[in-house]
Amino acid sequence: MASFIVTGGTGFLGRRVVQGILDNEPDATVHILVRAESLTKFDALATQWRGSERVVPLVGDLTADGLGLTEPAPPAEHIIHLGAVYDMTADEDTAHAANVRGTNSVLALAQQLDAVLHHVSSVAVAGDHRGRFFEEDFDLGQQLTSPYHRTKFAAEKMVRESRDVRWRVYRPAIVVGDSRTGEMDKIDGPYYFFPAIASLGGLPAELPIPLPDLGATNVVPVDYVASAMVELVRRPGLDGRTFHLVNPRPQPFGEIYGALATAAGAPAGVGLLPGSRRALSGLSHLPGVPTVRDFLLERLGIPAAVAPHVSFSAEFVSDSTRALLRGLTVPEFDSYAGRLWEYWRTNLDPDRHRPASSEETFTGRIVLITGASSGIGLATAHAVARRGATVLMVARGRAELEAAAEAVRADGGDAHAYSCDITDADAVDALVATVLADHGGVDYLVNNAGRSIRRSVLNSTDRMHDFERTMAVNYFGAVRLILALLPSMRERRFGHIVNISSIAVQTKVPRFAAYVASKSALDNFSEIAAVENRDAGITFTSVRMPLVRTPMIAPTDLYRSLPVPDPAQAAAIVVRALADRPDRIDTPVGTFAQAVELLMPSVKRTIMHQGYRMFGESKAASGATLRPEGPGAATADQLAEPARSPLTVLSPVLLPLMALPGPAARMARVVPGLHW
Repeated sequence: MASFIVTGGTGFLGRRVVQGILDNEPDATVHILVRAESLTKFDALATQWRGSERVVPLVGDLTADGLGLTEPAPPAEHIIHLGAVYDMTADEDTAHAANVRGTNSVLALAQQLDAVLHHVSSVAVAGDHRGRFFEEDFDLGQQLTSPYHRTKFAAEKMVRESRDVRWRVYRPAIVVGDSRTGEMDKIDGPYYFFPAIASLGGLPAELPIPLPDLGATNVVPVDYVASAMVELVRRPGLDGRTFHLVNPRPQPFGEIYGALATAAGAPAGVGLLPGSRRALSGLSHLPGVPTVRDFLLERLGIPAAVAPHVSFSAEFVSDSTRALLRGLTVPEFDSYAGRLWEYWRTNLDPDRHRPASSEETFTGRIVLITGASSGIGLATAHAVARRGATVLMVARGRAELEAAAEAVRADGGDAHAYSCDITDADAVDALVATVLADHGGVDYLVNNAGRSIRRSVLNSTDRMHDFERTMAVNYFGAVRLILALLPSMRERRFGHIVNISSIAVQTKVPRFAAYVASKSALDNFSEIAAVENRDAGITFTSVRMPLVRTPMIAPTDLYRSLPVPDPAQAAAIVVRALADRPDRIDTPVGTFAQAVELLMPSVKRTIMHQGYRMFGESKAASGATLRPEGPGAATADQLAEPARSPLTVLSPVLLPLMALPGPAARMARVVPGLHW
């Protein structure tokens, strides 16, 4: 009964090699080196192997002395050494610990057990060699320009020079996903270039794009490499030989790009720019050019250490290997490029959580709304739930919040209630931890919870707490929630945050100093945060909301005379902010106020002062009690239709300015600077 020890058996290639051994050696036992802290993960993985009862963990560590084995190694006829650092961006020490010291320990174990060592090297050992590189070639004086190249060369050198161990060496080219399923486990090699190709997907397919001549590469699907290895491992009489697991024909970059561009719906290349490779090489020696090049690569998400090594100056000859593997051929790249692309787009694309454009529906999206138990928040919850969103409703009062969530569910929506006081840092941290555990992430955040105080500065000289309370809810509460969600949004590379600001930020209406200061602070914070997180796909919208008929404005009799929108109309503005993700949404009256302030500042101040003198403090600001039904409640009379007052005669003028944008306002959005 054959016995195998495998290092790197839980890796992307290793998992398939182990399955191949189990399928083709029905009596074999496979011992897989695994770290003690990874045993739980290993147990879960082992259940995916057919014949998993013959897979046994061997606790150890590739980078530790003697492989860190706490128990004597079991007898084995074969040791398949797949474990290594395959990361081009790894530093010298990290690469050396796994690739060199690890291989040395595996050699010692192979000698101790008198096992055949199957060492997985890489075509990277060819370095900068130009021309044909045969399977028996090794040290031809080539330069090795990265820690990965140097350590893989050193590891293979140790194996080749071993006198007491029977060995075989396998040199795969650049390994990509499974040609049958497209599956890949991480972004590596040519996958770093996928986002750049995806960004071209919005261009007309007929647009001609000349491509720089970057030479040729060599990629092979993981299923071919695994199948070839299993066949060669099992075949007797091959000790002391090296096998090139490569595409027998070098693949020009234009060919690779063309296959991926077809899958991405991007324009096809129209040929190579002659001399571009030589020109790029020459430019790289000029002062400052490498810095600019590395910066541009970073902006494209391509590590500077990877870009020089995706093409090869060597042509890898694999005649002997292919002769042994008759019946097993490397599939053409264009035959499986579409599957690679689709798997990447669905599972690995860093921007996969971002909507392609304006979203008509929110199916599958997670929307978190604060202040969701009443008013604009509740109306927005109903609106986005009807469009397919999963709504996370947050408010302080648990009973009222549960009733609001039940109302959304009764309307056919998917709503979840989370009671939280956003002025409490610990409560916000607990809220975000629970939400991420329950739902995996938040796509949209609506900072709707707010506190408004209408009181003049003169009447606030002994009420510092008014300013502290508005800042606690309107600014610090919203910022606290943004900061708590920001890391997960950056990890998902998408998030949109809608802040319900106020028209008062633009009009700067008297008696709202505390309120306007807090909303202005949030607006300015968000503008800066949006700039800093733009590359991560995180965007902000500030909705300079007009007055809305909610409990917040009920204490002020004056506002009962104004033709203000109701919560459902305000929710429509919020939905537009979520769907279109503009920087801000204003109203015509807000834009007009800003224009007057810019062009005629003294006139505006005079008008505002006269308004301040004409309309006095509200009853609430004077100390009257207007909430007999409990905190936050307003009477039915206070929320009734607007009463007659001197302002009522202005309704025909104010209504078009205070109401939601209509067709005329939508047409006005084409004017730069207008966000109605």
